[in-house]
Amino acid sequence: MNLHEYQAKQLFSDYGIPISPGIPATSAEEAVKNAKKLGGDGWVVKAQVHAGGRGKAGGVKLAKSIDEVKQYSEQMLGTTLVTNQSGSEGHPINCVLIQTMSDIESELYLGMLVDRSKRRIVVMGSRAGGMDIEEVAATEPEKIHTFFVDPILGIQDFQSRKMGFDLNLNDTQRKQLVGALKGLYSLFTQKDLSLVEINPLIITTSGDIEALDAKISVDDNAMFRQKLLEELRDESQENEKENHAKKFDLNYIALDGNIACMVNGAGLAMATMDIIKLHGGEPANFLDVGGGATKERVAEAFKLIVSDQKVKAIFVNIFGGIVRCDLIAEGIINAVKEVGVSVPVVVRLQGTKVEEGKNLLNDSGLEIISTDDLTDAAHKVVNASKGGN
Repeated sequence: MNLHEYQAKQLFSDYGIPISPGIPATSAEEAVKNAKKLGGDGWVVKAQVHAGGRGKAGGVKLAKSIDEVKQYSEQMLGTTLVTNQSGSEGHPINCVLIQTMSDIESELYLGMLVDRSKRRIVVMGSRAGGMDIEEVAATEPEKIHTFFVDPILGIQDFQSRKMGFDLNLNDTQRKQLVGALKGLYSLFTQKDLSLVEINPLIITTSGDIEALDAKISVDDNAMFRQKLLEELRDESQENEKENHAKKFDLNYIALDGNIACMVNGAGLAMATMDIIKLHGGEPANFLDVGGGATKERVAEAFKLIVSDQKVKAIFVNIFGGIVRCDLIAEGIINAVKEVGVSVPVVVRLQGTKVEEGKNLLNDSGLEIISTDDLTDAAHKVVNASKGGN
């Protein structure tokens, strides 16, 4: 789960990480009120969306007057911002952050994430702040400095000081960095985060470090113990179908192809998408109905995948271990009848009560293509998606 910048900065402040003062607003009038409250003679109006690259897309404006604060807020609120990270559909702007202007001497990058290969948190820093860090990593990797945190010892001052030297900070700034990294690490571990980025982390003209931007991602698997953070979720920034799927414990990710997949188990789902690609097809989604799939969940899964207008065929690939194949077959039949599926449906069932399940499908009177072999099933669904028989 991603947080908005203003939400992330509030967490930064709670953990002693210096931030640029700012107040969120959901209307132009509130934006004007917040700018006056902050004071000064210049402000930054920043669109609050779950995507990077806002500045290049027109989502960050420098306002030199109260009138400009109102003008830029009106221009942004209620529109959709498309960035190089948002996809072509973009994200709606329902909130803007009114922030005081900072006197910037230089811009740095600071990040923290889980390196799964090392099973440790990695801290990243770079002098190339304010830029697309992925591009820096690809073209000039030597500009990115890293260190790993021992999960038993936690982050050590000497590691943070070395990062400060790598970033060419002076004595005062290195001390500030040590404190900021301690706060970031505590925030990361206590709130079950998967990513923290400050891009840029600025050095002000007065010589202090300050988080000018903030990005936080929370591990979805830990939301059961992060109820306060879960309340910060903004569903308007997320895929509507994926949000609907979560309500029924379905793991769904929309893709760009035209063959819908319904599978139980993440590994089997990945293998199913691979074999579709191998036979020249394109998956329309990743959809894992889970090991304990029920008739009701199967029906909801069908409703979800047929709502995608791009879908030209459906591939159901179920291994009945915990769940019985005959129950899955009943769910498929009921779903096809209820939803009124008009595209070819190819079903491969294996496992507990598989023969009973296949008999139900064959005797249903519906145009459901039942098959035993995975390769044969993939061939048939790809052919069906292209208008074949």
